[in-house]
Amino acid sequence: MRTLLITGPGGSGRTTVAAATAHHAAAGGTRTLVLSADRTDTLGAALGTPTGASPVRVTPHLTAWRPDATAGFRDDLTAFQDRATTVLDLLGASRLDPEEVTPLPGAEELTLLRALRDAALSETHDLLVVDLPPVAQALALLALPEELRRYLRRLLPPERQAARALRPMLGRLAGVPMPAEWLYETTARWDLELAAVEAVLADRDTAVRLVAEPGPAGADAVREARLGLALRALPVESLVANRVLPETAADDGWLGRLVTQQRKALGEWGEAARPVSHLGHDPRGADDLAALAVPGVNPDTSPVEWPVADRLAQDGVLVWHLPLPGALRDELDLVRRGDELVVTAGPFRRIVALPSVLRRCTVDGAALRDGELCVRFAPDPGLWPQAR
Repeated sequence: MRTLLITGPGGSGRTTVAAATAHHAAAGGTRTLVLSADRTDTLGAALGTPTGASPVRVTPHLTAWRPDATAGFRDDLTAFQDRATTVLDLLGASRLDPEEVTPLPGAEELTLLRALRDAALSETHDLLVVDLPPVAQALALLALPEELRRYLRRLLPPERQAARALRPMLGRLAGVPMPAEWLYETTARWDLELAAVEAVLADRDTAVRLVAEPGPAGADAVREARLGLALRALPVESLVANRVLPETAADDGWLGRLVTQQRKALGEWGEAARPVSHLGHDPRGADDLAALAVPGVNPDTSPVEWPVADRLAQDGVLVWHLPLPGALRDELDLVRRGDELVVTAGPFRRIVALPSVLRRCTVDGAALRDGELCVRFAPDPGLWPQAR
């Protein structure tokens, strides 16, 4: 199954483009599911069919789904209270009734990730189109599974779970109670669920479609989005230049100035941008979506590779190549922490595990050239096997 994640700056029409992309694919016979996490039914407005907590069949090959964050959060909290009954009773805590629970900020995003995982595991669709939040929130959302798994491993390392029979004795020796069995089981379940989402995002058939209106603000947003996506190793499938005004408006006062701005941005984006004309109104329903000339899904999107080049014979180093288009040298920062590398590029930060061959090396320097960060590693004599 191919997964297409669609995002862009707020107000760029990303939900409409997501609906049109799904509609065009389904019209060609592709079994398509379109997902959205918006509380308001902007997806249903674009499709001309209301969407909600249960998947809705829009056309024979198109299904739309807007998972209910409230119900998901309510079920999770109820399950947690059931498992933690003993602890809650010891603390004298009062249980929350499901009817009084409202979702916390971020519940929509977590619900969308869970729906993404469920849709991928179901294997009932050929294409999954995901209407993500605006680009800043989308990048934070896409980073969430990896970061949460890292937190879980630090707080409750898997190796601690092996000594279950020793926990009572260890608790008496340490003088503090050991974590209960249900905590380890819950942690393992969360890790498994997050790993499934991470696998979908890291799949070679997953890519991102950026949507932006051509102009100064759109150009800045696309530049930043490309950098953030590259740091997550997520490939950009296409750039949709949305709501492009007709050339006939070039001589029409303030509209002419907008056309000039759009021409400049389109010129900077070059052939990478796929222009979609402004319809003159908000697209609503199948006829309007069919009129939007959104590009078809590109099946040949190249995955983002972070290769390690062996230059031991020539320079005595290994070089890790990290493509970071749009990165600025003054906004880059690297920190080696054990077997991890903390990479900061502009407003984005990621902690990545070193490839196994680099864990036996020391950092020997780094350089940014043509949008690619090259980190040099020298073999550690104390860890590197000696040549015969």
